[in-house]
Amino acid sequence: MTPDPDTARRLRDGMARGVLSFPLTSFHDDGTLDPDGFRAHLATQLDRGPGAVFPACGTGEFFSLDEDEYRQVVTLAVQETGGRVPVVAGIGYGWAQAVRFARIAEEAGADALLVLPHYLVAAPQDGLVAQLEQIAARTRLPLIAYQRGQVAFGADAFRRITTIPGVIGLKDGHSDLDRLQRLTLAAPEDFLFFNGASTAEIQARAYATVGVPAYSSAVHAFAPEIAGAFFDALREGHEGDGLVEKLLRDFYVPLVELRDRVPGYAVSLVKAAARLRGHPVGPVRAPLTDPSDADLTDLRRLLTTGLDLVGATL
Repeated sequence: MTPDPDTARRLRDGMARGVLSFPLTSFHDDGTLDPDGFRAHLATQLDRGPGAVFPACGTGEFFSLDEDEYRQVVTLAVQETGGRVPVVAGIGYGWAQAVRFARIAEEAGADALLVLPHYLVAAPQDGLVAQLEQIAARTRLPLIAYQRGQVAFGADAFRRITTIPGVIGLKDGHSDLDRLQRLTLAAPEDFLFFNGASTAEIQARAYATVGVPAYSSAVHAFAPEIAGAFFDALREGHEGDGLVEKLLRDFYVPLVELRDRVPGYAVSLVKAAARLRGHPVGPVRAPLTDPSDADLTDLRRLLTTGLDLVGATL
């Protein structure tokens, strides 16, 4: 199928303009989906001008959504966004299940798809290519591959995926800059790349040196003031006033240290921080767990520090 070529252009323009937003999926206290909470949360994200919105991805707990919930989340994202920025929905598992989610996203009006790492098993390079070929042949939406965990493309396999009709970009979560530099040099000129490392701001400057300045921001999901200030300072060359260094030293690095205390905190802490800001996102679903009281106290203190650095308040 032939995807809309305008989508890649819109994504490229958005990546140059702002961070990529990965909104949280809102749940009620009993664990059921909260559509109104999700809509309200997404509205706060859009108010801060992200380059694109990626609903139902890792931060949005794609792995815990059934197909009906997924449909609601993507539909709400498309409705709330109203065409202002591209909507890129997450899909995943094996290719057959990924295609089911892709068709739902198409029907909901998404602009593109982020192909999350496949489920459970390690796979050879030929299999990684075949996974994308199978999905691309069954959807009209452009695909962005996500290499992380068990998915890591070598140069030869990467060249092959860039020739698959509909594959327009790569999100990198490995932070192997040697490998990534080889891929950027092998890519077609118009191929999209962005930094998808956990707490991507930590490595934003390093990624930019190999030609990948765009990045996703989990911080944008709970403190778009901080995420936006960091993005602007980095892109506008405000290194001299020290804001980039201050935010890295006093907010981002401590956030990573807090995140690394417990498996799953890469999502749980983000959701807890959003709740501290008054966003109606609710708890995480199992197998994730919400942060302990002690970690919430540290999170509140850290969030207050970060907001103060950019002239905002909790």
